[in-house]
Amino acid sequence: MVNMRDNESPYEAQMEEPLGRVPILSYGSGHMLNDITSSCWFTYLLVFLTEVGLSPGDAAIVMLSGQLADGFTTIFVGELMDRFGHFKLWHAGGSVLVAISFSSVFGSCIPCKLMGTNSSTLETVGYSIFASIFNVGWAVTQVAHMSMVNCMTSNPTSRVSLVSCRNAFTMVANLSLYGIALLIFTLLQSVSVIVQYRWIAYVSITVGSCFVVIFLFGTKEPGSIQHSVDKNLSRISWAYWFKRVLYYQVALVYTLTRLVTNVSQAFLAFYVIYDLEMPQSSKALVPAIIYVCSLIVSVILQETRWSSWRLKLYFSAGAVLWILSGLGIVLLPSRLHNVMYAISVVIGAANALMTVTSISMEGVLVGEDLNGCAFVYGSLSFVDKVSCGIALYILESYQGNTQITSNLGTVFGYSVTRVGLGLVPAACSLLSALVAYTMDLPDTRRRPLVEPLLA
Repeated sequence: MVNMRDNESPYEAQMEEPLGRVPILSYGSGHMLNDITSSCWFTYLLVFLTEVGLSPGDAAIVMLSGQLADGFTTIFVGELMDRFGHFKLWHAGGSVLVAISFSSVFGSCIPCKLMGTNSSTLETVGYSIFASIFNVGWAVTQVAHMSMVNCMTSNPTSRVSLVSCRNAFTMVANLSLYGIALLIFTLLQSVSVIVQYRWIAYVSITVGSCFVVIFLFGTKEPGSIQHSVDKNLSRISWAYWFKRVLYYQVALVYTLTRLVTNVSQAFLAFYVIYDLEMPQSSKALVPAIIYVCSLIVSVILQETRWSSWRLKLYFSAGAVLWILSGLGIVLLPSRLHNVMYAISVVIGAANALMTVTSISMEGVLVGEDLNGCAFVYGSLSFVDKVSCGIALYILESYQGNTQITSNLGTVFGYSVTRVGLGLVPAACSLLSALVAYTMDLPDTRRRPLVEPLLA
């Protein structure tokens, strides 16, 4: 062990050192703009589009167009980042695009104004165009931010710490959005829905942009590309990843995890209002409980000493919690709607466990292959975005159908919303846990992990 440490270069020795609180917190803040706009996207977009006159099918097309643009962008931008590096520059450019386009997504139909008509087809096309632009910028920022984890440190505990901190900021962003929305809905009750959502967009962009500035000034640009050149390593081809079984396992686990979180978030507001007949305030209160619990669990995870088997164990625990929550959602009668608050606590813990560990598995997959990490994160994000878009499109298209018949001994009636929120995430959780169990995750530690995540 001593000889191996003596043979390491100063760069390698520095990369193995645990990161301090400041770089970890600075890195975590870099995805706030993406997170706060994404929370608004999945929580309110479908509701907003149907309120302004689009049919559920047209609203689903807008959502799907954005997801497809996001997915395909991640593939190409990941390849470009692997070639040229400069993650912070890509992050800044994507953030600017997000900030400019997001207000238009929740604004009025600009092509309709230019053409002087308000046909449903033109409205759908208009909203789809800006949804696609927004998601292109979102994808660029996401891939750049995720790719930096492996390039900032080779210490496995610090890598999980970066992911956990990012997840904690995601919870902060979600809570911030619901706080902003509640304030605007309360203060601007007399104005139109379009104006309300426009103010939500403006305030969200302002808050998120402040954290982007903190990230850009507080985080150092990783030197992965220069380091790879110094070691005379050629850029890793796509075929290298496609030949690894672990690549497909991690991709499936990550995609299923994103399906769990995104599908549940998109249908939560519909479920508590229409299925459980809860008061309108529950649209903000129930999600807030979920994100508070997720934040608490994310902070607790930062004090965990990580290894490959613990990643699998914690992920499986989160999956089991979601399976139990999904069954509770499906079977919960409206007269016992207050039980949903307890289920929200379990969902929050499950989301944190699955999200932190699934993203960390991507870091384990990349390992020391830094000159191919952007492609890994980009390609996995592509599968995630396309699958989520298709799933939401299918479920939203059938939103008008009030009943799905299921024969379980006797005939039970389940709404599409209840199935979308309960059975779909539960099934995805079960499948992802089975895949995670079959993984052979390499343990890349060179010495025992004795330091806490935020040491």
